[in-house]
Amino acid sequence: MRVLGMISGTSHDGIDMAVVEFRQDATVLRGTVTYHDTVPYSQQLRADLVAALPPGRVGAADICALDTRIGQAFADAARTALAEVPADIVCTHGQTVYHWVQGTTALGTLQLGQPAWLAEATGLPVVADLRSADIAAGGQGAPLVPVLDRMLLAPETGRGLCAGALNLGGISNITVLPPGAEPLAWDIGPANALIDAVVAADPAHTDGFDRDGLLAASGHVDEQLLAVLLKEPYYDLAPPKSSGKEVFHAAYVNEALRRAGVRPVLEDLVATLTALTVETVARTAEEAGLDVLYVSGGGVRNPVLMRGITDRLPQVRVHTTDALDTPSDAKEAIAFALLGWHTLHGLPGNVPSCTGAGGERVLGRITPGTTPLTLPGTPEVRPHTLVLDGAGT
Repeated sequence: MRVLGMISGTSHDGIDMAVVEFRQDATVLRGTVTYHDTVPYSQQLRADLVAALPPGRVGAADICALDTRIGQAFADAARTALAEVPADIVCTHGQTVYHWVQGTTALGTLQLGQPAWLAEATGLPVVADLRSADIAAGGQGAPLVPVLDRMLLAPETGRGLCAGALNLGGISNITVLPPGAEPLAWDIGPANALIDAVVAADPAHTDGFDRDGLLAASGHVDEQLLAVLLKEPYYDLAPPKSSGKEVFHAAYVNEALRRAGVRPVLEDLVATLTALTVETVARTAEEAGLDVLYVSGGGVRNPVLMRGITDRLPQVRVHTTDALDTPSDAKEAIAFALLGWHTLHGLPGNVPSCTGAGGERVLGRITPGTTPLTLPGTPEVRPHTLVLDGAGT
């Protein structure tokens, strides 16, 4: 089965895509990544999306319009991918605009990008709304990538290593896989979210992010501000836990600046926010007792961030997921391709020890394509290991 996985993450800058051809061999699932790419949002759509995110206030008409426009953007991106390689189904995460959490309890989540537009454009069945079933079962609805991490890192844990999988998107999240124990996963805190917020607010920097870490490299860490940022109560909550732009946005930085009583230049501010990500990630890895850490996401392209994490964790072997034949900029899209495969085969996609759900659940809703829907059936044995061939464009 060939699955097109699609996601726009908390950086909300575009749509990551990966087509993976899956073949099951008893308890081993083999996957070939035949295609991966990123399609940026249009400037106007991204601006309207940013305006709708917390702490912005929008009405039902705005949400309805965004649901359609994001769905159409995903449909256009899917057409681009399928013009290159075929697929049998599509699995879309859509775009999170709100993740409703009170304390350590997730009460709801909203991803936009109406899947009917994808089904109509591609003619294929579409799996969507993958977080809600986990939340209804008492979980956080996040992270969902542990289904991939657990299968991908099975050889590491089999050798008795404590392995970690870190994603550096807008928010940093980690999966910890201790040998002989159930995995744990949670959102650590901001990865690029706060950096992007302050850079985007500066009219002199039209990229909206710290390209190649140049701003951080030319600045100095404001230790007073960093100390204030590290006092964030979220960091002290026990997992499972999840967070997002509902907490970590531009107004959050402004409040921290007020409490610290400082007003650093942009370069020093970005250097400090980068140091915040390094420190929160490093503390997490140390507390977990990791032997090896595999990193993915947009933050991999920031050499200051990656060097900071590597230097801060001399006892941990740090690699990107490319070392596992898993392209680091496509890992989450690959994870959603895997989730789509699980859903179509009637297999659970959540990992309760990671999300806190009351049990395993088959995730998502299926929108049929333009032909009758036929399900492949549940395999007699569930695959436990994933071996990827990361070939693809």
